[in-house]
Amino acid sequence: MAYNKFNVFHWHIVDDPSFPFQSLTGKYWKGTFILTILLLSDVRKVISYARMRGIRVLPEFDSPGHTKSWGQGQPDLLTPCYTGNTPTGSVGPVNPALPSTYKFMWALLKEVTSVFPDSYIHLGGDEANKISDTNQSFWKSNPDIRTFMQKMGFGTDFAKLEGFYIENIVNITSALNKTSIVWQEVFDNHIQRSSLSVVEVWKAGCYLCKVRKVTKARLRVILAAPWYLDQPHNWAHYYNVWPLAFKGTEEQKKLVIGGEACMWGEYVDASNLAPRLWPRASATAERLWSDENQTNSLDKAFPRLNEFRCRLLRRGIQAEPLSVGHCKYEYEGI
Repeated sequence: MAYNKFNVFHWHIVDDPSFPFQSLTGKYWKGTFILTILLLSDVRKVISYARMRGIRVLPEFDSPGHTKSWGQGQPDLLTPCYTGNTPTGSVGPVNPALPSTYKFMWALLKEVTSVFPDSYIHLGGDEANKISDTNQSFWKSNPDIRTFMQKMGFGTDFAKLEGFYIENIVNITSALNKTSIVWQEVFDNHIQRSSLSVVEVWKAGCYLCKVRKVTKARLRVILAAPWYLDQPHNWAHYYNVWPLAFKGTEEQKKLVIGGEACMWGEYVDASNLAPRLWPRASATAERLWSDENQTNSLDKAFPRLNEFRCRLLRRGIQAEPLSVGHCKYEYEGI
């Protein structure tokens, strides 16, 4: 079962904001609305284009799951699946038992870090519940994986096997003088949390409880959970979020370095990207870029965001309305 996810790039806009990190993540699904980077020359063009506009481009290479396409170009990277002692011909996630896996990841991340100048790199590791169940069936079927787990003292605990893999690639990233970002499942299942740097909280539920727990472990946090812009919420839903609204010390709150607005592709394609994105992203950006005391009123925010929405329309961007009304320019000359 393939859960291929391709986070093309993250946009990090730093403009003396309240939080040093803000981002918009795009997920490539079946649509063509997100730029897909295919060549190093394209990567450099994107980075240069973004730099001239004050935008930092961060790569994400999500593993051990979401990697089926990797196996097309790298033999033996993915785990062969078995029925009994017979290979089925299908493959699962990255194989954590082979030394060649880490040689490949070293070479990949070294090349990536030589091209992307930013100090951060996202290592993924998300959807552990879904992927771990998948990993368990794939990994458990493989006799070499089972032998490796016994040798390492993991028994049948596949979370430990996944943790072993994550620790190795986090250490590779550190050796390349980059700071790793991981999704929250890595924090939940990781053996050595001390090796982690930045945890991205994305799962629904009491996400601020998770933020509190991560910062209590003295790790930095990026909050994404309340800002899934593909969901059918209006702008006010996203504007009302405040990442520091949890019980914690001032030192804990300093570890919340920002937020990430996410636009996944299950419910969005080229036909509805712009109206779904705007003005939701505007609302999220104002909250993250402004002082809390200046952005705690929906009534005061409405005219600002409505004016910006009208500006987008004048520029040909089909941003949806915040409420009933119109833009002044639409009636000029009538």
